[in-house]
Amino acid sequence: MSPDNAVLIASITGEAVVCGLLVRRKMWPTLPFFCIYFVWVLVSDLASFFIQWKMSPYVFGRYYFAQAFVDAFFQFTVLVELAWSVLQPLRKSLPRGSLIVLNVLIALCGLAIWPMAGMSTPPDLTHLSGILFQLQETVGILRVACFLLMASFSQVLSIGWRDRELQIATGLGFYSIVSLLVTLIHSHQTWSPQYHWLDLASSIGYLGSLTYWVLSFATKEQKRKEFSPQMQQLLLLMGGGARADRMSLGDLPSERSRKRIK
Repeated sequence: MSPDNAVLIASITGEAVVCGLLVRRKMWPTLPFFCIYFVWVLVSDLASFFIQWKMSPYVFGRYYFAQAFVDAFFQFTVLVELAWSVLQPLRKSLPRGSLIVLNVLIALCGLAIWPMAGMSTPPDLTHLSGILFQLQETVGILRVACFLLMASFSQVLSIGWRDRELQIATGLGFYSIVSLLVTLIHSHQTWSPQYHWLDLASSIGYLGSLTYWVLSFATKEQKRKEFSPQMQQLLLLMGGGARADRMSLGDLPSERSRKRIK
């Protein structure tokens, strides 16, 4: 068995275990798009394995292009969901339409990153391949940015490493950083036998994220901590002076209600 197939089989196994843990931990009500995304990833990799085994490289290439665009869309929904889930304790104070604004903000961040992601596009790619490469790099940078923001403001947001949102963002961020580093090295490297081994290292980085998620989701999620003073002040500012006068910080939820979705 080739190293590529071994890594693919290991990835499929890890994805299946993660899907089982998502069901066991009943994460669908709180993080439905992440659950949908992971089922998609598992089905997509199974299809990839079958197509590579039974069909021609041309068919696999067409399939790869199609699924890559769908994958990018699902990843965008996951990033929006993570940001919205982190803001759950603040939703009552947010104005109507905040979720739409959040979608637009993340999309605008992607548009701002798009030109920078294109700087590392290999010159020998076709036009469509170049667009796909740039799209994947843009989404990768967005994943890293999501992880860094959540980790940096974890104290203010009252989230820790046992909160699902930060666990998911950490896994996404880790393999994205590895993938982006591989791409950066490729952009300064001519083809050599080591070229493919770097691609394999990127896949192994993804295995590392799967392993981290398995270990994380195997344990119970901790209850949300009480708001930090910074978050209480932010809530007052966002709610406005008039509304803040009617609010009592003592009535704010100190832990997350996992049974209610907005």
